[in-house]
Amino acid sequence: MGRAEARHAGQREARRTVKKGGIRRFFTLKKLLGAFFTLCLLAMGGLFVIYLMVPVPTANAQAQMQSNVYKYSDGTILTRTGKINREIVGLDKIPKDVQRAFVAAENKSFYTDNGVDLKGTARGVLNTLSGRGKQGGSTITQQYVKNYYLTQDQTITRKLKELVISLKVDRQMSKSAILAGYINTSYYGRSAYGIQAAAQAYYGIDAVKLNVRQGAYLAALLQAPSQYDWAAATPTGKKLVTERWNYVLDNMVGQKWLDASAREGMTFPTPREPRAAPGMEGQTGYLVEAANDELAAEGIDRADIAKGGWTITLNIDKKKQKSLVEAVDKQLEEKLDRKGNKTDSTVQAGATSVDPKTGHVVALYGGVSATQHWISNATRSDYQPASTFKPLVFASALENGSETQDGRPIGVDTQYDGTSKRPVEGSDTPFAPENEDDQDYGPVTVQKAMNASINSVFAQMVVDVTPAEVKRTALTLGMRDKNFPERPAITLGTMNASTWEMAGVYATLDNHGKKITPTIVRSAEHKDRTAELPDPIGKQVISRETADTVTQVLRGVVEEGSGSAANTPDYQAAGKTGTSENNRSAWFAGYTPELTTVVALFGESTKDGGGQVSLTGTANAGRANGGGFPARIWADYTLGALNGFSDAKFDLDVAPSVPTEPTQAPTSEAPTPSLSPEPSPSESPSQEPTPSRTPEAPPVTLPATPSPPVTQDPGVETTPPTIEPTTTPTDDPGGGAGTNPGDFPNLP
Repeated sequence: MGRAEARHAGQREARRTVKKGGIRRFFTLKKLLGAFFTLCLLAMGGLFVIYLMVPVPTANAQAQMQSNVYKYSDGTILTRTGKINREIVGLDKIPKDVQRAFVAAENKSFYTDNGVDLKGTARGVLNTLSGRGKQGGSTITQQYVKNYYLTQDQTITRKLKELVISLKVDRQMSKSAILAGYINTSYYGRSAYGIQAAAQAYYGIDAVKLNVRQGAYLAALLQAPSQYDWAAATPTGKKLVTERWNYVLDNMVGQKWLDASAREGMTFPTPREPRAAPGMEGQTGYLVEAANDELAAEGIDRADIAKGGWTITLNIDKKKQKSLVEAVDKQLEEKLDRKGNKTDSTVQAGATSVDPKTGHVVALYGGVSATQHWISNATRSDYQPASTFKPLVFASALENGSETQDGRPIGVDTQYDGTSKRPVEGSDTPFAPENEDDQDYGPVTVQKAMNASINSVFAQMVVDVTPAEVKRTALTLGMRDKNFPERPAITLGTMNASTWEMAGVYATLDNHGKKITPTIVRSAEHKDRTAELPDPIGKQVISRETADTVTQVLRGVVEEGSGSAANTPDYQAAGKTGTSENNRSAWFAGYTPELTTVVALFGESTKDGGGQVSLTGTANAGRANGGGFPARIWADYTLGALNGFSDAKFDLDVAPSVPTEPTQAPTSEAPTPSLSPEPSPSESPSQEPTPSRTPEAPPVTLPATPSPPVTQDPGVETTPPTIEPTTTPTDDPGGGAGTNPGDFPNLP
């Protein structure tokens, strides 16, 4: 290397050394720490300025309470609500154990903290910025401030105000006053604000009489009042609130507020059934609650609704609503002896009616009265839909292009073996359901099998399609129970469902396969905001050809099958009957081109704690099957809702009819019997004989048709036998699938 090159190399090295040294001098540890502390001081200074500038506002909880106005679709007023259900009580009226239950549930450090949880607040701010919605972690003081001084809005501004005001409130008020304010302003569900109203709503006692078990439940409720209300909770909701109840008591033990031995002996304090507030008589309470449920599902906090100021217009058609109530009264209530007949006293009716073109819920029947039976029979989902599920099995077969075990495509005219208790072929789960009255039908088409609701045919069809595909189709169409098992027994409708969701499923079929999600709220407006509601009309979830072919088959059920009580020349109709095991529920799901309606009866024990019971003997008419009372209620209502006549016709694009016969002879060659209007229910050898049938009340007065009414559902679901198909069922063969896994003890 020459001297010139060496000189240049030295100069370059010197420049690198200077550069490195400069960077090191600029980013020294001392300077980094200085910058960090400067930022901290600036942040603290900013918070101090905010602290000085943000005053503790005047309490707004009472001052902002207003009425809500609920209207029918035509703008006429249904009802006004807004009288707040709250009675302020001092801590001296709240047992010490109950006070501590709330602290154990929400903020164990309440008695020693400064009123804020910086980590929880920061997490809430980040979740708000990222659009993740609500975030827990606030102290009792922060929640009291939010309830009493601020709003429920999930905004950065509100959260910062909450933080600052909480710091001030903690300095200005005693812990006892803050705790009393929190317990008295919180929303507990059932329109109850404050612990006194909650104690009355859930246990029928004053707050001063609450024990620690009850207090722990009320404290647990605050996390999710609607989801954790025991009377309306799903199995998941009951599991979650039980876990939180245990969490509260365990925290009390951990804080040495509760003796461990006393804790060990505690059982869950089941609350009483809810009761409607005054002014919610008749169907009004059911309609208001359904609207509030829908708004809550769309993100409008129930506490905000309860504070009032909303004008909520429903999709309920005043005339159709009146027609539905009158139909139930005429076809059911007038025939019941609720005081003198034990079975009649257990009957609960529910119905949901939907416009299939708009998805609007135009009429709803929740029960005899919201002040007598608060749980809505229209939206409850603790009973099984029974054979109303069978059309979904057929829809899945068409949509998937399924074939029988011997390779024949499944269609309207495909022949199946209708022999009772015939073991299904091709299933890992043995299943051999009994037909109603153990009737053998021999070879029948799918159309005839749907007309008579033949269990053995649809059990085999589920296997042919596969239970997994049938379940997928059901969920796609709008079924909500995502946990039902993928087994052949689902053909009997062994999942849970409500008339509301089944109305959506059948409305989707009515709407040529385009998804319908029933909606009861047309608009909800407040002076500060307008609710954004989703479109009830969704995407195409099954093909038009599939939906229309199912409709064509269901027209046969009404014209020639078990749903003939709904038949009349005054409108075109399609529908399906269903009656569950032990006659615990009876359904009719039907539709015209203009209206989809699902009607159901439920057997509900009148004893404390309720429970499902048989409807057999209702109005002294044997089984209250789907082709009886539900179909007649449906027909009476539909005729009135359509003003006595409709010339609308189904516009159907059906699959081509291709008769397919089995390659092997069926196990029985018995001829297909006619559908007798009054078949006698069979008896189980292990039970007392079923009382003989007496004729049911006459069907709704409709013009004469070629098909006589059928008052007994020939397709009533039956209890699946044990793995040995020849074993005699232990339940009434006129029943259907069980209400819980224990009804199938021998199925794997």
